[in-house]
Amino acid sequence: MEKLRGRVWKYGPNINTDVIIPGRYCHITDPKELARYCMADLDTEFIKKIKPGDIVVAGGNFGCGSSREVAPLSIKASGIGGVVAPSFARIFYRNAINIGFPIFESAAAYEQIDEGDEVEIDPDTGTIHDLTKGTEYKAAAFPEFLQTIMSRGGLRGYAEEELARQSAS
Repeated sequence: MEKLRGRVWKYGPNINTDVIIPGRYCHITDPKELARYCMADLDTEFIKKIKPGDIVVAGGNFGCGSSREVAPLSIKASGIGGVVAPSFARIFYRNAINIGFPIFESAAAYEQIDEGDEVEIDPDTGTIHDLTKGTEYKAAAFPEFLQTIMSRGGLRGYAEEELARQSAS
């Protein structure tokens, strides 16, 4: 995967799926429209202030709450390049992989990186560089198989490519 680079938007722990994408917007099926309401109940200015490629750094248990797949989808569709947190709710973690949205677990990065810092993340190695401070953190890199799924845009893209490959054989 390509390196990610962007400005940090920082939030606390236990950011649940209900504030990532409030239930009143979960009927929306168009990802671009859904993105307009990303973080609406947490940060009403979120969509107005972010730029494509920016990074969310948040506290532990990110994505807790319901299993709604639209939570990581709304973040991805908003243009956010990835999320760094000490831990993720397991269902959010899996949903992020399923749609090819990069997430990184690092407690040290959460503790040290400040809002507004410029960071660069190498998804292949899990290395997080805080370019503002000149510091580096390590997140657990995805195993090669999951990196392949992520590079195909998620589980659907991976499955479609595999089926096409098998049909051609």
